[in-house]
Amino acid sequence: MGKAIEVTDLKKVFHTRKKKLFRTFEKKEFKAVDGVSFGIYEGEIFGLLGPNGAGKTTTIKMITGLLRPTSGYVRVMGIDVDKKPMDALSKIGTVLAGDRSIYWKLTGRENLEYFAALYGCSRSEAKNRAAKILDRLGLNEKADELVEKYSTGMKQKIALGKALIPNAPVVLLDEPTLGLDPQSALNLRQIILDIKNEGRTVLLTTHYMEEADFLCDRIAIVDGGKIIALDTPSNLKKSINDIKLINIEVDNAPYDMLNEIKGLSSIQKVISRYDEEKRDYILSIHHTDSNELMQKIIDCISVSGCRILNINVKEPSLEDVFIHLTGKSLKEKVENDETA
Repeated sequence: MGKAIEVTDLKKVFHTRKKKLFRTFEKKEFKAVDGVSFGIYEGEIFGLLGPNGAGKTTTIKMITGLLRPTSGYVRVMGIDVDKKPMDALSKIGTVLAGDRSIYWKLTGRENLEYFAALYGCSRSEAKNRAAKILDRLGLNEKADELVEKYSTGMKQKIALGKALIPNAPVVLLDEPTLGLDPQSALNLRQIILDIKNEGRTVLLTTHYMEEADFLCDRIAIVDGGKIIALDTPSNLKKSINDIKLINIEVDNAPYDMLNEIKGLSSIQKVISRYDEEKRDYILSIHHTDSNELMQKIIDCISVSGCRILNINVKEPSLEDVFIHLTGKSLKEKVENDETA
């Protein structure tokens, strides 16, 4: 099986200047992508999984030629993106996160016909291709309404339709279900599976663990501009099979109690997270198994005066893999990035 995308030692460094006294500037360097390498086989769905700011979108933009790498190279269907950007771009359909790439003052049909014309389709071919995509996306009834009246999910479908217009062998989807309601997200995921079943290659970025587990043949976990793990979802979960997980809900989580639990033998990590909906704390405890460990944890919590609300022993998930590799839950890292 050939490779649809080859990324080799890809780096992107941004430089910023900070104003100081006496009109001098301090130059700072930020490595958005730091030595990323991976290959995507033809016909597979490959996921880039990580929080906001991990380098996913920057990587996507370098693959599409929107950003030039500081070093390294990208090949799409064997074409060097830096040397022949237009040839490489003709092989890709793209939806970028937060990118208002469709025209809200046009109808859904007009948007797709317009982009089909840009891809060199004749008038009749553009109409035909737009009609087929609208039917496929379930937008026939709303096809002649202005996009500005569409729901978020419908707008995202039109953006996806734009990526499908060129019938390219590679489709790049950056956070395609971000902000969608559960039903719209489910519908879009089914369309992504249909694209794969047509023999096309999909590169998907997301920070939704369940989405990555459901859709992807292989996943690269990205954090801090680096790939920290790459394998199939099942193999990633098997990689921490020796690590057991206990989730304990408590009414409080003082530092002394957490430190006591962390000091117990067989404990690998203890992550504390406040659940705003339940208004309690969830302790995610990673350990390497011990028959007496559960009682010791319960004793630590009881001595601290905290109350146990629920205990749940779990099988490893992708979220657990991420916690084990980074020390934080993905949700926590996303929230921290958004408030930073």
